[in-house]
This record gives sequence, C-alpha cells and structure tokens, in this order.
Amino acid sequence: MCVYSAFQSKSHCVGEENWVDSRTVYIGQKEPPPGTEAFIQQRFPDNRITSSKYTFWNFIPKNMFEQFRRVANFYFLIIFLVQLIIDTPTSPITSGLPLFFVITVTAIKQGYEDWLRHKADNSVNQCPVHVVQHGKVVRKQSRKLRVGDVVLVKEDESFPCDLILLSSSRDDGTCFVTTASLDGESSHKTYYAVQDTKAYNTEQEIDSIHATIECEQPQPDLYKFVGRINFYMDSEPVARPLGSENLLLRGATLKNTEFIYAVAIYTGMETKMALNYQSKSQKRSAVEKSMNAYLVVYLCILISKAIVNTVMKYVWQADPNRDEPWYNERTETERQRHIVIRAFTDFLAFMVLFNYIIPVSMYVTVEMQKFLGSYFIMWDDEMFDEELGERAMVNTSDLNEELGQVEYVFTDKTGTLTENNMEFIECCVDGHVYVPHVILTVFCRPPQEHEELFFRALCLCHTVQVKEEETVDGIKHGIHQGKSTSFYISSSPDEVALVEGMKRLGFTYLRLKDSHMEILNREDEIERFELLEVLTFDSVRRRMSVIVRSSSGRLYLFCKGADSAIFPRVISGKVDQIKARVEHNAVEGLRTLCVAYRPLSQEQYQEVCQLLNGAKLALQDRDKRLAEAYDLIEKDLILLGATAVEDRLQEKAADTIESLHKAGMKVWVLTGDKMETAAATCYASKLFHRNTQILELTTKRTEEQSLHDVLFDLSRTVLRHLSGDCTDYGLIIDGATLSAVLRPSHEDSNSGNYKEIFLEICRNCSAVLCCRMAPLQKAQIVKLIKASKEHPITLAIGDGANDVSMILEAHVGIGIMGKEGRQAARNSDYAIPKFKHLKKMLLVHGHYYYIRISELVQYFFYKNVCFIFPQFLYQFFCGFSQQPLYDTAYLTLYNISFTSLPILLYSLIEQHINMDILKKDPSLYRDIAKNSLLRWPIFIYWTLLGVYDAIVMFFGAYFLFDNTTFTSNGQMFGNWTFGTLVFTVLVFTVTFKLALDTHYWTWINHFVIWGSLIFFVVFSLLWGGIIWPFLNYQRMYYVFMQMLSSGPAWLSIILLIAASLLPDVVKKVIWRALVLCRIFFTNTTISISISISIQKYLIMLYIRHSHLESKISGR
Repeated sequence: MCVYSAFQSKSHCVGEENWVDSRTVYIGQKEPPPGTEAFIQQRFPDNRITSSKYTFWNFIPKNMFEQFRRVANFYFLIIFLVQLIIDTPTSPITSGLPLFFVITVTAIKQGYEDWLRHKADNSVNQCPVHVVQHGKVVRKQSRKLRVGDVVLVKEDESFPCDLILLSSSRDDGTCFVTTASLDGESSHKTYYAVQDTKAYNTEQEIDSIHATIECEQPQPDLYKFVGRINFYMDSEPVARPLGSENLLLRGATLKNTEFIYAVAIYTGMETKMALNYQSKSQKRSAVEKSMNAYLVVYLCILISKAIVNTVMKYVWQADPNRDEPWYNERTETERQRHIVIRAFTDFLAFMVLFNYIIPVSMYVTVEMQKFLGSYFIMWDDEMFDEELGERAMVNTSDLNEELGQVEYVFTDKTGTLTENNMEFIECCVDGHVYVPHVILTVFCRPPQEHEELFFRALCLCHTVQVKEEETVDGIKHGIHQGKSTSFYISSSPDEVALVEGMKRLGFTYLRLKDSHMEILNREDEIERFELLEVLTFDSVRRRMSVIVRSSSGRLYLFCKGADSAIFPRVISGKVDQIKARVEHNAVEGLRTLCVAYRPLSQEQYQEVCQLLNGAKLALQDRDKRLAEAYDLIEKDLILLGATAVEDRLQEKAADTIESLHKAGMKVWVLTGDKMETAAATCYASKLFHRNTQILELTTKRTEEQSLHDVLFDLSRTVLRHLSGDCTDYGLIIDGATLSAVLRPSHEDSNSGNYKEIFLEICRNCSAVLCCRMAPLQKAQIVKLIKASKEHPITLAIGDGANDVSMILEAHVGIGIMGKEGRQAARNSDYAIPKFKHLKKMLLVHGHYYYIRISELVQYFFYKNVCFIFPQFLYQFFCGFSQQPLYDTAYLTLYNISFTSLPILLYSLIEQHINMDILKKDPSLYRDIAKNSLLRWPIFIYWTLLGVYDAIVMFFGAYFLFDNTTFTSNGQMFGNWTFGTLVFTVLVFTVTFKLALDTHYWTWINHFVIWGSLIFFVVFSLLWGGIIWPFLNYQRMYYVFMQMLSSGPAWLSIILLIAASLLPDVVKKVIWRALVLCRIFFTNTTISISISISIQKYLIMLYIRHSHLESKISGR
C-alpha cells in the first residue's frame, strides 16, 4: 500500500481522494524515514481547556459591552450622559445610581460564574498525566500534553485528550470505556486497539513504534472519525484504517482494563468534547416579548410627555410677563442661543425628568425572580425519584413562565412514555412461538436447523459485554460455572433483553475472547465462533450484522433489525407466518425485531473483505462508502424468525396525558417505532381512546391513492367536526409521508398548499402520532407547528440523543433522565426523572410562575406611572420650569429600596390557588393560556389605574394644600413638603395595593411588606432630621417631621390612600360576589343532578322489585 502526505493529493492508491482537510500526526514526535514523505511539522494547540468567558484584563470592557447591548441599559446610560452634559432638573445621581446598581449586580453575578469556570479549568489543566518518552514514563501537567505524545492511562482514569488506542492490558487489544460525562451513557463500550500494535505492552515496545496517523481535522460529531495509520516497516509502508472504534474521547473513563497506551491526536479546545461546548440558541419567553413591547409603548409615552411639556413651556413663555421668573432668569448667553437648540435642550431636560417611567430595575427584579424561583422546582420533593435518586434540574431559568403557556406537547415514546426497561416476551421461528416460561413444552420435539441457527444468531449478533463479579468467598465465578455471578451490559437495553431471553431458552452467551465468541448450548457444551466482521447498527439502515466462522469452518452472516429493514432483503423463509406474528405483537404494543442469515462461501467472504477494506481505508465519504458496502453485503437473506420485547408504560403516564388534555394541551407522540407498536402504546397511555376515529396518513394509504387525494379526503372528514360532528379524531402519519408533505413535488401544481392542509387536519385532531420518524423529522414537525399562523407555545420532551434536535427546536425542551443516556437532559432547558413529573411541572409550577411574573411586570409599570405622572402634572403648576416634585433621594431609592422587595417576594411565593386544586382541576390551566394576563386590554387597565391613582394623589394633595391654616402654628407648607406628601401617599398606596392582591400570607410577607413601609418612614426621618455635611443643599431638613406634626396631613394621607385603593377594593368585592354566585349555581346544578340520579335509581329498584314479585307470583 502507499502512504501520502496530508498536503499532497494522489489518486492511484486505494481509498485516496483529493482530501486535504486533514492532519498528519507523528507518533512519539518521530520523523518519518527519509524518502517516504516530506516532514512538515504542523502547529497544534496545547491541551489547555478554556471554558471561561473573560480574562482579568478584558472582564470590564467585555462585560460592559455586553450589558450595554441591552436596550434598557443603553437608554439609561444616554440619560445619565445627558444629565452630565446639560443643565437638568435632577442630579445625575438619580439615573446613575440605579444604573450603577443594575450593572454592578449583573457584573458581580457574571464575574463570579466565570471565576468558577476559571477554577474548574485550572483543576483540569493542572491534572497529572503519564507520557511515554524515550522508553520511560514521565509525569507532566495535562495542559503541557502535545499532539503525537503517547499517553499511559490506568483503570478508572479519564482520558486527558482525544486518543487513538495503540494497545491495552487485555490480550485481545480491547478496552472498556464509559462515556457518562459526554453523553450520560453509563454502559461499558468496547474500543479496539490497532491490530499491528495491540501486543505492545511495555514502554520500550511502545517507544519503538515508527508510524504516522493521517486523520480528519477536528469535528464536533462524537460518533464519527475517519483516519488511517501508516507503519514504516523494513519493507514497504503499511496502512491500516482507523475509525470511531479506535478513538477514545476526552472526558471518557477507562473501566475493567488495567492500563492502555494511546497517542494524542486532538488536544485542548480541538477535542470533540470542547467542540461540543457551543452555546445553544437563545430562547425568549412570551412574557419577555410582552415586556419589550410595553417598554416601547412607555418610551413613546415618555417622548410624548417631553414634547408636550416643551411645547407648553414655549407657549407659556410667549407672554413677555411670563418669560422667566425673577429668581430663575436666563443668562445672556442662554438668551442668545438659537431657539431650536434651546428647545432641544429643554426636550432633553424633560426626558430626564420623566425618564423614571421606564423601570430599569424591573429587569434586575425579573432576573432575580427567575433565578430564585427556579429553585422551587429543584427543591420539590414530589419531583424526586427514589429509584434513580434524582431530582428535577433547571438548566435555564429564563423560561420558567413559559411552562404555564404550553399549547403543544411533543413527546418521544420509548423511555419517555415507556420505561425503556426491556423484557423478553417471546420469539417466533418458522411460525413456532417460543415463550421462556413454557420452554419445556417447546423443546419436547427434536430441534430444527432454523431454530438452532436462530438462537445462535441472537447469541452472536450483538455488542453486549459480560461483566463478571467476585462475590462468592472471593472466588471469581464464570457464567458457565454453576450459579451465574455475571451480568450483561450494553448501550442498548434491547440487546441485553434478547441475550437474557436466549439464556432463559437454553443458549447462554459467555464472552468474547481473542476474537472468538463463546456460547453455552442446551447440552452444556461450549461453542466457539470466530468474530470476523461487525456491520454496526445505525438509525438509517435500522439493522446490524456480524460475520462469524464456526468451529467447523462454516461462514455465516447473521443480521437482525426492524421488519421494514429485513423483509425487503429476504429471498426465502416463512415470511407470511413471521410477518403475521410481527404485526400481532406490534398491535399488542411489543417491540419487534426480525432475524435472518446468509451462508457465505470462502470466495464470497473474500469479496466481502475487499469491499469492506476498500470502504474503511477511504479518507473521504467513508460513512457513505461503508453504507453502500453494507447494502451490498446484507442481501439475499434467509428469514429465521422474529422477537418480541415488552417496554412497559411508565407509572402514571396515562394519567399525565389525560391531565394535559384537560388542560387544553395537544399531545403529539413522535417516535421511530413502527405504527402498530406506537398505536398500541397510544391507546394504553390514553392518548387515543376507544371512541377516537383514527385518520391515517401513511405510505400504505398513499400507495393506493395520491397524496393529494388522501389529504383532501382527510380534510373533508375533519371539516364535519366543525359543522357539529362531535367525533374525536386522532391522526397517524409516518416519516415517509411527512417528507412528501413538507417537500411536495414541483410538478404537481396543487401541491403548494399541502402543508396548510396538513396543519388544518392536525388542528382538528385531539392527538397526533408520528411514527417511523428520523431525529431531524422530529425537529421539522416542531418547527412546522411553531411557524403556523397561531404561533403556539411548544414543549418537547424526550430521553435519548435522537430527541435532542426537537428539544432544542421547541420553545421549552425537557429531558428525561432515562436509560438512553443523559444527552437529552444535558441539552434541555429542564430535566425531570420521569414523565409523570411533567404534570406538576406544568399545571402547578408553570401556572404559578406565569401568574407571578405577569403580576410583577404589570405592577412595575403601574407603580412607575403612579410615580411619574404627578411629576408631569406638577409642570402645569410650576410654569414648565422642569422643577422636580420629589427629592433626589426619593427619586433614586423609589425603585431600588422602597418598593422593590415586596413585589420580588410576591413573585416568589404567591399562590392565588391552592396547589392541590391546581393538580385536581387541570382545566384551570386554560385560564392563563395564550399570555392572557399580559394582553393589551389588561396592560391598558393597569396603566389607567396608575393614572387614576396619580391624579388622586396629586390633586387631592393640591386641594388640601389650598388651606392656609394647614399647620397648628399657621405656617404654610412649601413645595418640598407638597412633594413629600404626594410621595408618602404613593409609597403607601402601591404597597397596600400589593397587599390587597396577595392571597397567600406568611410571616415573610408581613415582615417584608410592613418592613418596607417602616424603612421608608425611618429613612425619611433620618434624611430630613440630620444636616448632612456632604450635601450642598439642605432643602429636606425637617420637612418630613413638620409634615407629620400636622393633623390635617395625617388625615389627607389616610383619605388619599383610601381613595386611591377604592377601585381595587370595589373590584375585589364584585369579583368575590361573582365567584360565590358561580359556586352557588354549580352546587345547585350538582344537587339537581344528584336528585335526578337518586330518582332514577329508586325507579330502577322499584321496577326490579316488581319484576321479581311477578316471577314469584307466577311460580
């Protein structure tokens, strides 16, 4: 064979293409022999991992840039700069301090999180690793590892980078690895050493290797790797293929293997694990979108106020007598300015004066509410699973309220609705059914050739590993020595169930040793089969095969897979009987697999080897070539039989789906299983009911009719539902038909609206089952519903890696901590132990989150309208002079201190309805659907309520101030006393308003609500009771105390608070009266129904009694 440089293309060698996107790794940093190829030392990164976002030097500028990209922060920065540049009525501190507080809190939070990442990075980068250099093992830090270094890894150690396995302590050159930190799969996976080096077990032997590795550049795909290793022997160089079975990934752990030697090929941030650190796309909740829309409205209101006041100021000053008061005359320089410049400056000054209508602190409060509120999910004991020992996890708190808005739920079947705990039920061989617990009746007749082959096929065609335990007196017992102390492990629960089923039927798989698979047959004889090739399973082929040689020298290809993948490749066998049994088991909800074989001659085997080797040595499109080779090999099969495995429904899965339906959600099941199996599960889980009329949009039907006709037939059927037909419809669609719907033929002029017709059909179905779905199709379905004209909120839930695409696509993604690994849980927004926990997460936590944050957002805008509108009215009474109504301290602390804690606590612990009621009555979820509490009518109501309260506060105080004998000594109040009176009424009103809206009272509520009011009073007494040396003015000195010394002031505060809260009290009284009426009428209806039922029962008893008496009389 020939060897080529990574940078030189040759076309005459086997498997070589114009493939330049590659790297050459020199094992042990050794140069190739002279004359073989040019030695070009490439530059690779070191093994340092960097997951942190900032450094010590760039933290401040980078963090500031990111924070000021937010519109609200940038807006307040502009306002703050305007206050610094021009003469404004309020101090720059009033805008600068809240902004500084928001920016500082966020920076501290993000800085602390990044410091933790730095700390974790350093612990990883400084971890010791063992490297073979000059025939000796030396120890160095992980960050100093280089591409080409040969690493020694011992049992239970993690791999420091991506490695190619050269040799292991096991004789067959294999090692066992767990990839739990990568994809969550705790099962042991087998990896293989390069055949030419697997016998090298010492440092000196490893150091003698003279070879290079040519492989692809780093790719994020964990399960794909293409390369080859070139050995420089005494004669011509030899090339061997390298694949994913030779690649050990960083973060995986060595198990059940004493040690291995491996060479580093990808280091640092080029490892596959690091390349998978990419951030997920940012999801935004409906509440956040509403907040931004409201912010734009309030910004328009702010600009309108500033324009109105600017215009009114110049209208006011048009009269020469009102030009400027004597105590605030303009300077000569100001008079000589152009009127446009003066008007613009005044406009900016009014913008600054009214800018507090935009609640900058709302964003911080919302973030704190989401972050702290997420802990209620993690602390929920009802969402703790004792079997797994796991609690619910929150991977992002940005979508808490979205849990209360879900309209569509897309769920996987296997491992999500079902337990993914496989149990072998039966197998069918040539029409004969074998059930483990009736084995004695089955084997009373002489075994047939196909039966023997079938059992051996299932014992050989798998990737199961045998794990042995030393449990009896410290002596290691093998599986064939009396009582078994071994058990099977595999990445697929189906395979374990099948091998264990064969064990119960008399054929026991023992081990794989020295490339030989050992089986213990019914006669307790050990049979050895040489494992020649493994044609691995993939989701496209939906089958796997092995090529083995028996001890007698016969060659067999054994193949197992889905019925749709096996039946088209079968040329003989009892197909009809087996197909009938497969369909019967599928209807019963069992998972089925078909098994076939093909005897091979030596010549055929040589052709297979050439075909596979040619594909394996390809450096470009290797997967495609292997798929083509597998397709050519797995043909002309003889059908042996089929298996049936049960995957039981998860606990309370049916109850959960029924509750979701009652809550108004539509549930879709997206699965790769066959239609019959999935449909049986849907019936068992109450997704479909017995009276549900099933509509089929499947390949079988589209073969009989055109897709166009089928769609229009189904459309006419569901339209009858709209015309008064009360039939409950359920739709079943398969992957092939979905592809046709989403990508219609361009030749068909009527095909443009297929997608809309399909969506219309789905809208009128209570449940939809999508079977034979590829992972990408699951995401396409979710995207299709998301993009429909209603724009519904979607939720996707699954437990496997094949569900990640739809989890990332949906508005809310939930991962199940299942047996298919943790990849779904890691990529999700939330993770729960079992499907049943979805009920409480949505109906209780989601309901509460949405109610709380909706109140928080509306309340923030409301209290800021109450705060600023009096300032706007005040300008009409001060000649539009930009005089502030409130003191600087009040302006600064209103949103930060006086009114922030009560609403934050409310948004964390409020329960407007008892938790048990929410669980028992899922229909309450419908009341908050479609963002109902943040619609424009409710927003306008809160805004008008704020305007009303502001008018009551301002004009109430204004007319009360008209009394010149307001104080006992006849002294008149000034403008700061007037502003303080309005502000006092304001703080008490908005706090009491929140207290009126609170349904769930605890000691914490009392402490925070009344504590906030006490803090305001104490602060005002201190602020106005002391002459502060750092202030240039003392305008608030003794103002608050003087106001409180007045009886009329106390009376006016009480009256104004009562008048402001009057609409809320009236609304609450009317609401409670309506609720009581509803309860009364409901109870009356129930009483009437009970009375009617009792009457019917008594009449029935009377009829039965009369009938019995007539029978007795007849006798």
